[in-house]
Amino acid sequence: MKDGIRLAVVGATGAVGQEMLKILAERDFKIKDLICLADPREEGNKIKFKEETFTVKAVSDEAFKNADIALFAVGTDVSKKLAPMAVANDCVVIDNSYAFRLDDNVPLIVPEVNAEDIQLHKGIISNPNCSTIIMAVAINPIHKYANIKRAIVSTYQAVSGAGIAGFAELDQHIDAHINNKPPKLEVFKYPIGFNVIPHIDDFVEDDYTREEMKLVWEGRKIMHAPDLKIAATAVRVPVYRSHAEAISLETEKPISVETARRILSESPGIVVQDDPSQNIYPMPLYTSNKDEVYVGRIRKDISTDNGIVFWVAADQIRKGAATNAIQIAEIVVDKNLY
Repeated sequence: MKDGIRLAVVGATGAVGQEMLKILAERDFKIKDLICLADPREEGNKIKFKEETFTVKAVSDEAFKNADIALFAVGTDVSKKLAPMAVANDCVVIDNSYAFRLDDNVPLIVPEVNAEDIQLHKGIISNPNCSTIIMAVAINPIHKYANIKRAIVSTYQAVSGAGIAGFAELDQHIDAHINNKPPKLEVFKYPIGFNVIPHIDDFVEDDYTREEMKLVWEGRKIMHAPDLKIAATAVRVPVYRSHAEAISLETEKPISVETARRILSESPGIVVQDDPSQNIYPMPLYTSNKDEVYVGRIRKDISTDNGIVFWVAADQIRKGAATNAIQIAEIVVDKNLY
């Protein structure tokens, strides 16, 4: 539609929903009608988008009937309940939760990696986990060139990955540490100020956490590599925003550092910052509020014959959630897949 689409944002008042609205404006996404949806308790609240003010509505069949595409920025249980309602009303869902990521009938999309899978959707398209998105953007170019046999990934995840409450808890824990007061443990299981916690989400089989296994399960699906071996460790760090990852890849085909650097620098969605002589490498502080995945510290893995090691940082609220979903929506509109 040349004059734009009818777009619903479900969870428009939350952190990711607000980020989606911000990015929609930045990218000048063509919208004919914007429908801001949230919990019934928030109905009537006002949201500003560009120069207009919109009234938040409760989710209903009627709301989805009036939308072509719905961006879901809500939890898994809510998505499971509401996404079928949207699809029944001919509204394409782009869901940010875990609800449908491993469903064989739902494409799991990182546009830089598997945009072609979008056309397979049956009403729902899933947005991967933030750390998985960041990893997939960074490793897929290497995989296409040299075929990755094994990946070891350690994530260093900002407190905002736990939601808005994570910001406040980091502030409170820093203050408590400095002033010798007891920290309030509401979001995290241990103090996060001046600490790192090697535990995100619940423990599952073999004492990996679900957050770690998402990198395995989702990474294989996105890259169409069901046999790809991935071992992950997910760590919460006292950083406000932007996740970092240390990645070690063992490949079937030899790949030099120079070739890896060239391939990465030529790949969409990646910015290479890699000059150790000038202390240039990616850091969360400087990748926040940006959409690209930043890669640096590219070097040979000296523990194996065919291996590359590098360091990655990216804003998990933007590329790891909101921006990725909007990139999917742009393709849906461009290819008329709604």
